[in-house]
Formats: sequence, structure tokens, C-alpha cells
Amino acid sequence: MTTRPRLSAVVITLNEEARLRSCLESVAWADEIVVVDAESQDKTVQIAREFTEHVLVRPWPGFAAQKNFALEQATGDWLLSLDADEEASPELRDEIARILVQAGAADGYAVARRNVFLGQWIRHGGLYPDWQVRLFRRGRGRFVDRDVHESVEVDGRVARLSGHLVHRSYEGVSDFFDRANRYSALAAQELVRGGGRARARELVLRPLGRFLSMYLAQRGFLDGRKGLLLAALYAYYVFMRTARVWEATRAR
Repeated sequence: MTTRPRLSAVVITLNEEARLRSCLESVAWADEIVVVDAESQDKTVQIAREFTEHVLVRPWPGFAAQKNFALEQATGDWLLSLDADEEASPELRDEIARILVQAGAADGYAVARRNVFLGQWIRHGGLYPDWQVRLFRRGRGRFVDRDVHESVEVDGRVARLSGHLVHRSYEGVSDFFDRANRYSALAAQELVRGGGRARARELVLRPLGRFLSMYLAQRGFLDGRKGLLLAALYAYYVFMRTARVWEATRAR
């Protein structure tokens, strides 16, 4: 008798007590849950230990490095990588269960994310389906080493799933500003290292381009006031990133 492959759900955390429980509840059906925490100062580790004994705490080395370390701790035949602000839908759970039973035709699978902002699923503005490779055979997937917006590279065939991840990335406008400040700094550093530059006029043109793209070209207006707000917020993020690149390279 053959046993079906085992699944490990892998999550990294840092001060995620508000969202971690929902995340881990959504993957409680996995054969193993691995949580790697970056020395949280809240109850994140305590909550994680309610769901699994595989909780490790280590200093923060960067997004890709932390996620790859977490993958290395998992023992399952298949790995499902989630962020603490994501939840696996029941449909995704059932689909993954079928893949495990059938041994999977691909080596990795991309999952569509439903981005939720202020309680609303944002369907437009380029924020859906937001495909992300999150399920893959152990040893076949690894996060590309980037400062921010890390993604999985799979050695083999990648297919798409119909189930969703629910992504509750921003708790509100203030949370967006906090994250935009951190992520724009990391993204700017990466751009500068790669030889990127920004002229002064791009401080206007790039944010304006992002707003028009999200709100008009990608029909963010169909999401109502929240679509308008998100287009403006993402334009602000682009402004911050561009300003930091301009600041770092203006003397060149």
C-alpha cells in the first residue's frame, strides 16, 4: 500500500498576532506546519505554538533568506508557503488534497490571491488574480533572493490552481503607509544596486502613471471609493520609491 505524499505549510512571521491565527486555522489540515519567527515582540510565537511544535525563532535576514530557511525546515513532500496575512480558502484546501492523492502533474502551482482591503475584495486595478507560486514539491522551489517582492522559482513545470488565497495585506491606510515606507526603501536599494536612476520629472510622471494605470486602464474605478483610494496609495508608494532612488543617485 502506498501512502499519499505529505504536505507542509510554511509561514514566516514578525509581530503578526492580529492575523496569524486566521492564517494557521486555514491550514490546520496540513500534515505539518512550520513557523519561523523573526523575534516578535507580541504574542505571535505563543499563537503559533497553539498550532504546531515546529516554531523556530531567529534574527531577520531578509524576506527571501527567511522564507528559504523556513522551507529547509519542512519535511513534507509538498510545501505550501503562506504569508501571515494570507488564508487558504476551503476550495484551495480541497484542490490541494486532490493533487496529493493524484501525485500532481506539475512540480509547482500558482495560486490566485483575492486581495481584501477594508473588508472588500478588490477585483480590479491589476490586483486580481495576482498569481503567486505557493505550492511546490520539496526541493523543486526556492525564493529568489531579492530585497522585497520575493517570488518562487520552480525547477520544473508550473500549473495554475482554481482555488484562492485570501490576502488581507493592509489593515487600513496607516498600515499601508507603514509598509510603503519600509518596502519602498528596500525596493529603491535594489534598483540602485542594479544601476537604476530617476530624474526629477519622474517624481511626478511615475506616480501619475501608476494611478492612471490602476484606476483607468485596469478599471480600478469599478471597485468604487476603495479602488480610488488604492490607486492613490499605490501612486504614493511609487513616489516614495522613485524619490529614494533619485536621492541616492542625484549626484552621479
